[in-house]
Amino acid sequence: MKLYFSPGACSLSPHIVLLEAGLPFTTEAVDLRKKVTASGADFSAINPKGYVPALETGHGVLLTEGPAIVQYLADLAPQKNLAPAAGTPERYVLAGWLNFISTELHKNFSPLFRPNAGADLVNYAHSNLTLRLGYVERMLDGRDYLTGSQFTVADAYLFTVLNWAGVLKFDLSGFPLVQAFHKRVSERPMVQQAMRDEGLLK
Repeated sequence: MKLYFSPGACSLSPHIVLLEAGLPFTTEAVDLRKKVTASGADFSAINPKGYVPALETGHGVLLTEGPAIVQYLADLAPQKNLAPAAGTPERYVLAGWLNFISTELHKNFSPLFRPNAGADLVNYAHSNLTLRLGYVERMLDGRDYLTGSQFTVADAYLFTVLNWAGVLKFDLSGFPLVQAFHKRVSERPMVQQAMRDEGLLK
């Protein structure tokens, strides 16, 4: 398998999951502005959407969209318990978390990366993030991870998105359980390995 990534982007989530699952894979960095891979390939020809993550499965299929990719990877290594079994109610709880992170957190951080975003849009994003992180804070009460005591692919995605708070100077001090979660996940060896591989840790 081959993961196309950009350092620190949402592709960090499947990168973490690949390592946690113990699956064989390679990576190739992508310059998202130029749409060119590290080897000089036209990334738009690989993934017409033009963004990461993208995963070549080795079976002639290219998977895109992080929540789909991480569930696929979890199912390749069921013994790692990175996702509940398909068809169980718990699996749909996990899917709900992945959708929530994607639509309510990831997409509300996105405007903050745009230098030309107007004040109204920035304030709207901040307001939404504060509201949604308040929900996450309440859900983490008494839990190590989003669904309980077991680390899952949803935790890898939430960790990845929370990393952006530091880059964007978004204050998380009002969410102590979220901060504790971020620290807990950051200490996992495979998370640290993924961060080092992307040049985010030394």
